[in-house]
Amino acid sequence: MRPAHFVSALRLAAALAALSALLAGCVYRMDIQQGNYLDGHTVRQLKVGMTRVQVRYLLGTPMIQDIFDTDRWDYVYYFKRGYVERPIESRVTVFFHDGKVSHFALYNIPKGQPIAPGLLPSAKKFPVG
Repeated sequence: MRPAHFVSALRLAAALAALSALLAGCVYRMDIQQGNYLDGHTVRQLKVGMTRVQVRYLLGTPMIQDIFDTDRWDYVYYFKRGYVERPIESRVTVFFHDGKVSHFALYNIPKGQPIAPGLLPSAKKFPVG
């Protein structure tokens, strides 16, 4: 037979484990938004032959300006909703030649405005899973 204090310690440990499992879902996870807000309507206005000033006016200051390659600008948008598994990432890379856009690459650009805090339905207060 087990001593009574050992059984009560096991019950206390089990209760604490159950309580911590319940409280783990109550932790607030804030939304994380970083980078350049890339609106699909604005990005579609980007054209080959535009100057650096025009691109900066259209898309804003690039998130990444490589000091070793001044002819490449990277615009990156990252948004992670607190409890959403996957973040939303968008990217525009603009390449210049002689001060004008020679070509550009688009990755996961939304058709309109990107998702941002306040634009998604509210997360469940106590999510399951």
